[in-house]
Formats: sequence, structure tokens, C-alpha cells
Amino acid sequence: MSQGIALATYADLLAFPEGERVEVLAGSVVASPAPLPAHSRPQCGLARFVGGPFDGDDGAGGPGGWWIFVEVDVRLAAHDIVRPDLSGWRRTRLPRPNVRPIDVEPDWVCEIVSPTSAARDRVQKWRLYARHGVRHYWLVDPDARTLEAFELRDGAWVDVGHHDDGEGPVRVPPFEAVEIPIARLFLPRSALPEDAER
Repeated sequence: MSQGIALATYADLLAFPEGERVEVLAGSVVASPAPLPAHSRPQCGLARFVGGPFDGDDGAGGPGGWWIFVEVDVRLAAHDIVRPDLSGWRRTRLPRPNVRPIDVEPDWVCEIVSPTSAARDRVQKWRLYARHGVRHYWLVDPDARTLEAFELRDGAWVDVGHHDDGEGPVRVPPFEAVEIPIARLFLPRSALPEDAER
């Protein structure tokens, strides 16, 4: 940024309408378009397959112990406020989650990659989440129909699994206690535009 230009903070995000999809990255406000159904589907699927047993089923047969949220504001630093597609905290680290923004770095973040966000998710946020000690980072690509999982070890991301919709259910850290049916995260191929079918 050029000298004399103020870096954006959370106060700048509050000036946007409630439903606007905006973040602050390195002091700049970044807006994202509303998601397409192909982007929304993995978000809903993971909220069900991961959020159900680890958050929603707490005390009712699931492993429990986590908060799993869709698109909540997380302030990693004064000039880095993200709104991950999904994020999760072990409840012992976030006993009172109903705040905005959340000022505790997540234990797990999942970003759903889109053509407009791919570079940001794979480069800028990749570095940002590692710098702030997020332990697990997933990238789900609806076009490639893949889930990539990484774990932070000694400050660097380590690949702990690449999966595609041709596989059966898989177990992925940090949620190995359940199986995730990868194919069910994505729209059926028959529901895609003809030129998108592979």
C-alpha cells in the first residue's frame, strides 16, 4: 500500500450491508460474489458430514467437542479479518463463540475454491493461515471435485490427503473419527451444465 493510505480494519467491514461477502486481507477490503450452487453444495455437505457429528450431535452419539461454523468473521490480526467458508474450533479453546468477530484463530479452516478465489485461497490465505497457527486447512474444489487437506507442522503445511469424487468415503484429519463421502459433497454430474460435465 502506498504511504498515507489507512489500512482497513474490522470497523471498515461494518460499513457494508449485513449480507455482503467482504474480508480484510493485508489491510485491503476484498469482496466476493455470491456463491453458485456448485460452491454452496460442498459447504452444506461438510456442515452435515463434519458439523453434524462433531458439533450438532454433541451428546447424541457423535464425537462432539467442536464448534463448526459457516462464514463467520475471524479477526486474525487488526488488518486481516477473514470469513472462511467453514471454520472450526475445539470447544475448549472457544468456550463462548457467540461474538463477532471471533478473535481466536480456528483449529480448522475449509475454503471452497472458485475461479474468483483460487489464487487468494491457494496463496494469500495459505500463507496467512499458516502465519497465524491454524492447524488444519482444507481446500475443496467443486470444478475438480477434490478435497485437499493440510496440517501445519513446524510452521509449514504438510499434505495429509488428496481425495476426489472417485473414491469411497475417506477419513481426513482432524476429523478422522468419521467417514466423509467425497462424491456427495458435489452436485451430481447430471445436474451440471453440459459443457461442465467431464
